[in-house]
Parts: sequence; structure tokens; C-alpha cells
Amino acid sequence: MKKYISEFIGTFALVFCGTGAMTISEITQGSDLNHTGVAITWGLIVMAMIYAFGEISGAHFNPAVTISFAYAKKFAWKEVPKYIIAQVLGALLGSVLLWILFPTSEYYGATIPNMVPWRAFILELLLTFFLMLVIINVSTGSKEVGVMAGIAIGGVVLLEAMFAGPMTKASMNPARSLAPAIVSGHYKHLWLYILAPILGALLAVVSCKLVKDDNCCDEGC
Repeated sequence: MKKYISEFIGTFALVFCGTGAMTISEITQGSDLNHTGVAITWGLIVMAMIYAFGEISGAHFNPAVTISFAYAKKFAWKEVPKYIIAQVLGALLGSVLLWILFPTSEYYGATIPNMVPWRAFILELLLTFFLMLVIINVSTGSKEVGVMAGIAIGGVVLLEAMFAGPMTKASMNPARSLAPAIVSGHYKHLWLYILAPILGALLAVVSCKLVKDDNCCDEGC
């Protein structure tokens, strides 16, 4: 149960702080918190939650990451639905609290692309590919390893939010996109924010198998 609570709290923190920064930027029209501040917020909260819960649950906080770890044989498939439920519920709590705190917001960090949907799909796929590429090389699936894991993963999130945020909001996380969509009612193109991250993360696992030893994705690696 501790693992699921950790995933719930961690995903809640990510959505509350990350999309919270986006919400504040929205309602202040960027005068108090601009795009750079939003990107930094995402990177820092991801890093903080990894250090907080990495030893307990593996600090997935993302259905795409959970599914990909299971595909890589670093995580039990039977745990996948439980992790995803915890992540989605945590994300929903974060969005609901933002709705209560900032009733004037229209989007609450909803992921609506500022480009043609198929291009946004490719960009989100690539963003999640790069993110998972780093994650799978600094973790075991059930536990983050090394003092640099949080910095590496948080740094990638910051980097990708910095340059791709204006175009797709750099979601890379189905739970993170689903919760604001439910609260704000903006469901347009939500499908690509669910499918693209999962495919991108799975491709990262495939690339791991191509460039590393044959047992790179065995349990306990």
C-alpha cells in the first residue's frame, strides 16, 4: 500500500505544482510567472518527488513510465493497473484543488497543442522517448538508483518543458494531461497526449535493447 500512496502523493504534487504554475501564469498573463518559471517549476517538482519517493515506489508518477518498465521486465505487470489508478487519482486531486483555489482559470494547465495535431503527436512521442531513455538508464523500475537520478530526470523535464512547452505544453504523461482536461472540460486532442507518451516510452525501451547488452531489460538490472 505504501507504494501506491507514494505514487498518489507524488503525482498529486507534480500536477498541483506544475499545472499550478501554468494556471498562475495564465491568470496573471505571465506577468508574475513566465514560461521559464513554469519550466523550472516542473523540473524542480519532478526532482523533489523522485528524492522523496524513489526508494519506496520507484517514483514513476506517469502511466507511460509504468507501462514501459513492465514491458522492459523491470516491473511486474500485475502492479501496472494499481500504479496507474493511484497516479490518475493523485493527478485529479491536484487539478480539483487548483479549480477550487483559482476559479478564474479556464485551462488549469490543460494540454492543448499550438500546432497541427499530427506534429504535436510526433513531438510528444519524441519528448517522452528522451525522458524514458534517461529514466530507464538511471533506475531499476522499482527503485531510483544513485544520487544523480533525480537531477538527471528533473533536468530532462525542465529542458523539454523549456523548449517544447509553448508548442504542446510538454506533457509526456497521460495522467498529467487527463486530470486538467476533466476539470477544465478541454478534451480536444486529448488522445494524442495519452497515446504518444506511451508509444514514445516504449520506443525508449526498444532502443535500450538495441544499444545495450541483451539482458539490459531483465528484472533486477
